[in-house]
Amino acid sequence: MNLSDLLANLFGELTFTWANAVMLLVGGILIYLAIAKEYEPVLLLPIGFGCILANLGMSVYAPESFLGVIYRAGIETDLFPLLIFIGVGAMIDFRPLLAQPHLALLGAAGQFGIFGTLLLATALGFPLNEAASIGVIGAIDGPTAIYVTAKLAPHLLGPVAVAAYSYMSLIPIIQPPIMRLLTTHRERRLRMDYAPRPVSRTTALLFPILITILVSLIAPAAAPLIAALMLGNLLREAGVVERLSKTAQNELINIATLFLGLTIGATMTAEKFVYDPATGFQWQTLLVLMLGLLAFVVDTVAGLLFGKLMGWVTGGKINPLIGACGISAFPIAGRLSARVALEEDPDNYLLMHAMGSNTAGQLGSVIAGGILLAMVLA
Repeated sequence: MNLSDLLANLFGELTFTWANAVMLLVGGILIYLAIAKEYEPVLLLPIGFGCILANLGMSVYAPESFLGVIYRAGIETDLFPLLIFIGVGAMIDFRPLLAQPHLALLGAAGQFGIFGTLLLATALGFPLNEAASIGVIGAIDGPTAIYVTAKLAPHLLGPVAVAAYSYMSLIPIIQPPIMRLLTTHRERRLRMDYAPRPVSRTTALLFPILITILVSLIAPAAAPLIAALMLGNLLREAGVVERLSKTAQNELINIATLFLGLTIGATMTAEKFVYDPATGFQWQTLLVLMLGLLAFVVDTVAGLLFGKLMGWVTGGKINPLIGACGISAFPIAGRLSARVALEEDPDNYLLMHAMGSNTAGQLGSVIAGGILLAMVLA
């Protein structure tokens, strides 16, 4: 047996090119950012390792790959995003939003970049299904982005997921300069009194049930997402299923996140990300990442500008900083808005207002995802 036959027996049909080497480097960078910089490590670490496996012949597209089995079981069926949403719902306290329902307007404004980027991507030649998947990156809501993309453009799942979670980890870097650019020193120092109307336990219990019914009737395509989110919240608010609530917040979401990250990373093959011998360099991937960043920036800008408008209408009772957290990235965006306000004035406590806007953004991103699905699949 000569050397080539020996290698063929050892490695089968595996072919390794310079493009695979580039993707191994990309996977290594994601793992480095997760460990050394702590950028969304729960997602970027398994995504990075999945990327490495994908370029060693174990992608989700490989025949009988164990990652392919997990992908078909959890991504193609939408199971993993929905399980994650149950866990997210169990972590969210909607009382700050229920006590200040006007903040729902900021959650709606924070979705503007999704649809603006959709129009731009369409103008650049992307078909509507791909443009919708790119636009939803702007919500900075990984499960929603994956859910929408898996249904509309599964071939873009890798870059869309990586963009959504990477930009979420970069919120503390991307958003503060935009906040300072679009708001004045006086606006950032505006104090908002927190004297909310009391939220009864009955209201907190009815909210997830009524929202599920309402959203399912208005945007049926978003029904599974909102149902999973609200189920988790109902577990939290019920007070009689503490074990289930804690399981949703910990074991359930952790297991689903691990498998989701690993399989998303396993879609990042060299042919789809870097170079395909049949079609050449994959410039589309870079364009998807750039448009996703634009969607995020426009969402932030729209939220801030609407916050300024609300501040003007109310005679200075709304600090526009809380408009920046009208995106979905809970609770990172809410905490960041509150932190920027504290940097301007150590006695300016906006956290509860920011969390109200942030939870509104979580709901807004789910509804926006449902609208995108309805638009494309109609």
